[in-house]
Amino acid sequence: MWSVYPDRARHAGCQSALDRHVGNDYFSGVMICETTSPRGGIHLSVVIPVYNEEGNVAALAREVLSVLCEAGYEYEVLFVDDASGDGTVAQVSELEEVDGRIRLLRHRVNCGQSAAIATGLRNARGTWIATLDGDGQNDPADLPRMLARAETERVDCVSGIRVKRQDTRMKKISSRIANAFRNVITGDCIADSGCGIRILRRDSIGEIPVFNGMHRFLPTLMRAQGLRIVQEDVNHRSRKYGITKYGVHNRLWRGIGDCFAVRWYRR
Repeated sequence: MWSVYPDRARHAGCQSALDRHVGNDYFSGVMICETTSPRGGIHLSVVIPVYNEEGNVAALAREVLSVLCEAGYEYEVLFVDDASGDGTVAQVSELEEVDGRIRLLRHRVNCGQSAAIATGLRNARGTWIATLDGDGQNDPADLPRMLARAETERVDCVSGIRVKRQDTRMKKISSRIANAFRNVITGDCIADSGCGIRILRRDSIGEIPVFNGMHRFLPTLMRAQGLRIVQEDVNHRSRKYGITKYGVHNRLWRGIGDCFAVRWYRR
């Protein structure tokens, strides 16, 4: 029922090229990551999926490092490249050489945003995991506040709600319609399922099914497993460089099908 990755030969390339990436069984749609204890004393892992974002990754990395250094806890930043065709890999590779807290994971073929996030979640070593979009529109400055709320309220996920969205009128209208449709069909109440900035408890995501579009349903999938979800207003910024990779037409029908699949899963 899930729109999981059916072509195992092709999507085997979605496994990270790095030796430290263990297997690719999460593409079966069964498990997103191993539920082992955090390694290396890392408190927060930041997962950033990127695809042709050479103009944004360096500035975004600097922002994330600045915010987390000031926060004062141990962290790592994982850029997951989804087979970019521009200079994204070169940019992140340079950053990785300069700062050991930055890690680059690479897909051999383009597999989509959900697969990139799944790769990052599987390789994250922190007690907590944050996700950010790679276009720079999410504000890393929101992360410490969201993490503090997750710890204080002892929840499993803090999901962002973009206020004062800096997108086109068409994108904002289509997003409102999509959120309302998802909530009606799935029976959930997530205000902004397309918001890329989230805080997740690592030990809570071990059995989240992976499918193409999973990232938009993460809070709903977690809630279906009895986990605690809260939502938090976050900043939203204009894209400075590049173009969006996801429009209304290239996700409409798949998104509708995924809504009904999630409804079935919740039952």
